Amino acid sequence: MGQNKFTARVHFEWPTLFLILACYAGWAAALWVLPLPVGIIFCGIMIALHASLQHEVIHGHPFRIQWCNELLICPPLMLTVPFVRFKATHLAHHHDEVITDPYDDPESNYLANDVWLQLPRWIQTVLRFNNTIAGRLIIGPIIGTASFLTSEWRNRDKTIWQAWLLHIPAVVAVGFVVTASPMPFWAYLIAAYLGMSILKLRTFLEHQANERASGRSVIVERGGVFGFLFLNNNLHVVHHMHPRVAWYQLPALYRSRKDHYLRRNGGYFYTSYGHVLRRYFLTPKDPVAHPLWRR
Repeated sequence: MGQNKFTARVHFEWPTLFLILACYAGWAAALWVLPLPVGIIFCGIMIALHASLQHEVIHGHPFRIQWCNELLICPPLMLTVPFVRFKATHLAHHHDEVITDPYDDPESNYLANDVWLQLPRWIQTVLRFNNTIAGRLIIGPIIGTASFLTSEWRNRDKTIWQAWLLHIPAVVAVGFVVTASPMPFWAYLIAAYLGMSILKLRTFLEHQANERASGRSVIVERGGVFGFLFLNNNLHVVHHMHPRVAWYQLPALYRSRKDHYLRRNGGYFYTSYGHVLRRYFLTPKDPVAHPLWRR
């Protein structure tokens, strides 16, 4: 099958390369130039954007040579997740037949029902709150990080430990840059938490439990500023169907076959993130236990 205008590749994609460089410049400005309160907020925004750019790199952008892409984006500005592990778990997530599976999908927000029933009631209450927008923004980074670190610790695969050994000097390097800047390290930790919190808005509803794999990925049609920070992953079913298509091409691809994508995902659709916030700010969107999963 020949390449079309959405999948044709060039030697490099200047919009992605420019945005990566602009992200690092913005991060540096937050550390060295901006007043502390503004710097913390702007730094958090840049950290969230950097994570979105890491996702873009995982899918082969902006260069044809993947090691060049990864060298460009590998600094762990968020501190908590090794890029190598993010890459491995995200690519595993892209097997659509396992999306939302509480065991086989590394990015699933669901638990198996038997695990859920064994949890103490206070933990169940916390996790139900985490399934609201307010909960996901406030405590979601803590729960997500704790879950990820626990899973990593329990896994005895030597490649995972190697990834973490590489991550340590990378975190030290980022920490060195931060401590050399006017921003106190405690303030940077707040910014990193803010960056994680912003990303939790994206992952809050990217996927839902559905019998059909094609019905599990969302469309948030008007992404607004969040759509930019998430690099158009609000059009998530389009990304899952065309994972090699660059972020800046996704809106045109969606518009060209809107009805097709909405049929494909069974109408799992929201008009905007404002719509999502109004509907789920204090109301859980999903149960914590996967409603359809069977061992």
